[in-house]
Amino acid sequence: MTRKLFGTDGVRGTANIAPMTAEMALRIGAAVGRYFRNDGNNQHRVVIGKDTRLSGYMFENALTAGLTSTGMNVFLLGPVPTPAVGLLTTSMRADLGVMISASHNPAEDNGIKFFGPDGFKLSDDAEMEIERLIETGVEPVQPQNIGRAKRIDDGRFRYIERVKSSLPRDLPLSGIKVVIDCANGAAYRAAPEALWELGAEVIPVGVAPNGLNINKDCGSTKPLVASETVVAHGADVGICLDGDADRVMIIDETGQVADGDQIMGLLASRWAESGQLKGGALVATVMSNLGLERFLEGKGLRLERTAVGDRYVVEAMRKGGFNLGGEQSGHIVMTDYATTGDGLMAGLQFLAAMVETGRKASELAQVFETVPQMLKNVRYGIGQTPLETERVKLAIQSAEAALVGNGRLLIRKSGTEPLVRVMAECEDADLLERTVDSVVDAVTEAVS
Repeated sequence: MTRKLFGTDGVRGTANIAPMTAEMALRIGAAVGRYFRNDGNNQHRVVIGKDTRLSGYMFENALTAGLTSTGMNVFLLGPVPTPAVGLLTTSMRADLGVMISASHNPAEDNGIKFFGPDGFKLSDDAEMEIERLIETGVEPVQPQNIGRAKRIDDGRFRYIERVKSSLPRDLPLSGIKVVIDCANGAAYRAAPEALWELGAEVIPVGVAPNGLNINKDCGSTKPLVASETVVAHGADVGICLDGDADRVMIIDETGQVADGDQIMGLLASRWAESGQLKGGALVATVMSNLGLERFLEGKGLRLERTAVGDRYVVEAMRKGGFNLGGEQSGHIVMTDYATTGDGLMAGLQFLAAMVETGRKASELAQVFETVPQMLKNVRYGIGQTPLETERVKLAIQSAEAALVGNGRLLIRKSGTEPLVRVMAECEDADLLERTVDSVVDAVTEAVS
């Protein structure tokens, strides 16, 4: 059975359009409730968090209805970052954690992510079984076994305490001026509060959510406003989160942006020097820059590559006993502190490097020379399979042949949007552009 609903990070789509409808959310809730409450016991718990999207209210209620119909007891956290759900799933001894969010996507989208009782995202096998239950349907419990729902008011504060505990008590952030861009998303209260409690001077951006402005011209995917704010206020550093705060970009004092690869390179080298890095390796995806791999090799470290998706990074980390991994897009996973990507915690690790070394953000944020990389996306329609057409296959073969010995080509379908992503790396800028454009043109023709 192949997965139809689940992508690389849960179920995602445009709100009120299949599959992201209230009816489907209810069915998903019932299916996942049956999956985790399979012994008839009424002591099973699930925690539900969400970001600030308007549609979050609808999905929160629909999921709660489905879950309680199978006897699950629901604890509603309200707006909290995705990593808070992973944390609270374990600390509240829940069987399941649910995050309602479409992460960095625009406000009209939404998604549903799941965490198991260990706080980690579900496996492919678990998601396939849940899909089977959605298709076949599940019997509701008897009236006396219907679950209860309760709102939890201090989830944000529990998360803030966990975030603060990732820094030593003798490492104050006093004297550091930080711009924090919360993307009008889930961390709009938690992130500024945590930084302030740690002693930083905080300049907040993107902290006025209205249900429709999440990720709009702000956050990790659009850091221009935060960059301008850093320069305008003479800040020491900027931390840009995405809508559910599991991604981060760092902005130095000059306004330059450092992506996840640069942050991971810095942390890997520092952790290796201090003896904190486990397994002598960093885990990242096939999208990470070749320059990062070369930088790590120069430090005597390895880059272990996985498929795209932070859940695959985490799976490889757990299997290999590694404690640092992530994605170029800004998911930084530090399993010593969290079960999933945590943008705020990663930002704090960068601030710790600034305090401990006494160096400026610009001296820490660009640790390696990137190999020129080009990424272009082509949107396709429902039911289209452009990568299976002969024209596209030939274009890919030709591009790969041209890059042999000069770089690499990566073609993949996005797991969160109907996009074909065409990425290449090559130190020859002209060859890079030609190869990417040749494949993009072929895919565009196939979907037009």
